[in-house]
Amino acid sequence: MPGFNFDNYQRNNFLASKGYPIPKATSTGTTIVGCRFDGGVVIAADTRATEGDIVADKNCEKLHRISPTIWCAGAGTAADCEFVTQLMSSTLELHALSTGRKPRVVTCLTLLKQHLFKYQGHVGAYLIVAGVDPTGPRLFSIHAHGSTDVGYYLSLGSGSMAAMAVLETKWKQSLTKDEAMSLCAEAIEAGIWNDLGSGSNVDMCVMEVDKPAVLYRNYRTPNERSIKEKSYKFPRGTTAILKEKVWPVVDAVPFDIFEETIIREGDKMEIDS
Repeated sequence: MPGFNFDNYQRNNFLASKGYPIPKATSTGTTIVGCRFDGGVVIAADTRATEGDIVADKNCEKLHRISPTIWCAGAGTAADCEFVTQLMSSTLELHALSTGRKPRVVTCLTLLKQHLFKYQGHVGAYLIVAGVDPTGPRLFSIHAHGSTDVGYYLSLGSGSMAAMAVLETKWKQSLTKDEAMSLCAEAIEAGIWNDLGSGSNVDMCVMEVDKPAVLYRNYRTPNERSIKEKSYKFPRGTTAILKEKVWPVVDAVPFDIFEETIIREGDKMEIDS
C-alpha cells in the first residue's frame, strides 16, 4: 500500500542518543486563501518557505495540481504537502479510470481526510482544496488531523487571521472573476505584510466551469528589490595595505633516504603432491 514511511523515526532517536542534532523538516509559515465566484473558484498563496527563523526559499510554489480541474493550496510542512498532493493526484487518476468519469472535488476531499486522519496529525499538511466538477465550483479546507470545512471563502496558515480580516470585510455574493482574483490577492498581501512567516509574491489559480484551470505564477510581486541609491562596490586598492607577512603552512625539514631489503624465511606452504 502506498503511504508514508516512518523508519527514520528510529534513526532520529539514534542520532539524538549520540549527541547529534535531529534533522529538521522545512515548514512553511504560510498564508493561503480560497474564494468562490459565479462560475468558478480561486485559490491563492504566498511564496515564502521558512525553516525556523530562516527563509529557506523566497519563491516556492504552494499551489499543487491534483487533476486538470482540481487544485489545492498547501500550508504546514512543505514536504508533507508536496507528497500528499502527489499521492492524491495518482489515486484520483486511478479512481477516474476505474469509474470512467471525471473526478469530483468531494472525492478528493474524502481521500485526503481519511489519509490524514490515519496519521493523527503527524503528517503536517493543511490544505485548501478547490475545483469544478459536474456539481459546480467547490471549495473545502482540511486540517492535518482530518477535520474539514466548507465555505464561500476560506483561509489557512500562520497569516490566516490577516487574510480572513480582508475576506470578511470585502467578500460579497455574486462576485465576478476579476473581483474574486483581486480579493484573494489582497488577502494574501495582508498576510505578507502582517505575518513574518509569509512573504515574497502572490501565486493564484483560477478554475472555471467547462474551462481548464489557469495558474498565475507570481500574479503579484509586492516585494521586488529596488535599485540602491548608491553603489557599495569599491575598486581594488581602495584600502591601503600597511603590513604584509607570509607564514608558511608547513616548514621544510631536510631528511635522508635509506634503502633497506628485508628477507623473511619461514615454513613453506604444504601442497598436495
